[in-house]
Amino acid sequence: MPIIKYPRVRDPLFYEWDRRAQKCGLRHTVYAVNGDQYTGEWLDNMKHGKGTQIWKKSGAIYSGDWKFGKRDGYGSYSIPDPVTKEYKKVYTGWWENDQKAGHGVRLYPSGERYEGEWSGGVRSGWGRMYYLDGSSYEGQWREDQPNGQGMLQLPNGNRYEGGWKDGKKHGPGRYFYLDKGQLLEGTWAADIAKCGVLVDFGRDKAPAPTPYPIPKLELNDPAGVLAEARALLDDRHN
Repeated sequence: MPIIKYPRVRDPLFYEWDRRAQKCGLRHTVYAVNGDQYTGEWLDNMKHGKGTQIWKKSGAIYSGDWKFGKRDGYGSYSIPDPVTKEYKKVYTGWWENDQKAGHGVRLYPSGERYEGEWSGGVRSGWGRMYYLDGSSYEGQWREDQPNGQGMLQLPNGNRYEGGWKDGKKHGPGRYFYLDKGQLLEGTWAADIAKCGVLVDFGRDKAPAPTPYPIPKLELNDPAGVLAEARALLDDRHN
């Protein structure tokens, strides 16, 4: 009886090509269709581990940790200067799901700097912001603005300590006018002091004190007016 041999069933060639194309482990530079390039580690055809990505359109560079194709872990992000073409670091710190998250340092084109916590790509948590005019803010942030408790330090030494909401002074707080030697303690709403008490504070060491000190509030009642009012109220209640 003759033996009939059937040809072995094989998968189409594109399955083999796809298997060979799956990138895992450390690879040399891989170029995308749009010109972007990545050098580093892969897992199941996704950037995973340590690697460096260069975006052709913007020229930006990210070097650091990756997780399943997204920036995740610790890394730095830099962009080229439009004039000198030299790279300047924009952000160094932690990432999660391709966004800034955790502690990091952000350098702004204006020269301002933020050091602190991030969430979802924006300033959120506790952080320090150094502004271009020489002032600084240290305290709580939410949705990229001062929110909660914080301190604003001005270039002349004056400072505000207290509540904030949507980037403005809001709630109980204290404003130290160290240049005049005065302290305003009160309540703010939308950056405006609504009520409070202004007293002298370190007037003898102030560089530019007011011509006259603030009179102290006397609570005595020499005419007995308060005593008479209390007596009338007592009679009404009785």
